[in-house]
Amino acid sequence: MSQNIILNHEEIEHKIQRIAYQICESFDPKDKVIIAGIANNGFILAEKLIKKLQQISDSEFILCAVYLDKQNPHKEIKTSLGSDVYANEGLVLVDDVLNSGTTLIYAVRHFLNVPLKKFKTAVLVDRNHKKYPVKADFKGISLSTTAQEHVHVVFEEKGNYAYLV
Repeated sequence: MSQNIILNHEEIEHKIQRIAYQICESFDPKDKVIIAGIANNGFILAEKLIKKLQQISDSEFILCAVYLDKQNPHKEIKTSLGSDVYANEGLVLVDDVLNSGTTLIYAVRHFLNVPLKKFKTAVLVDRNHKKYPVKADFKGISLSTTAQEHVHVVFEEKGNYAYLV
């Protein structure tokens, strides 16, 4: 199979900036907002979002890592922050690709155990192959693909890109 670039570095940077503005518009400027990235690529995307958010807003944004076994999402989910830090705050759950929704729905379930002021989701690529009723509130691109195709997002120092295999 060959790989087809669907987003180059500049396009990814533009999508991240647009998502950051949408997040700012969605939350009250006085609110503290937790940006929770699903490890690995979701967390990298969350780090990039935090950098953009801090450039465009004076609001307080806190980075949180979400550790989830994507092969066995029933296992316990851990976060880098205690639930007391994000209780009654705004939270954006971030992942790189939304395919079937399995990863996102299990991560959402974890955060439902704590009262939140507002809960949103963000992804760079939405594949439109949902198995669960989960949606991305903020997305870089929606991409209709076949079930056999896969989207990979690569974050590297020399440049980021997303490709379809």
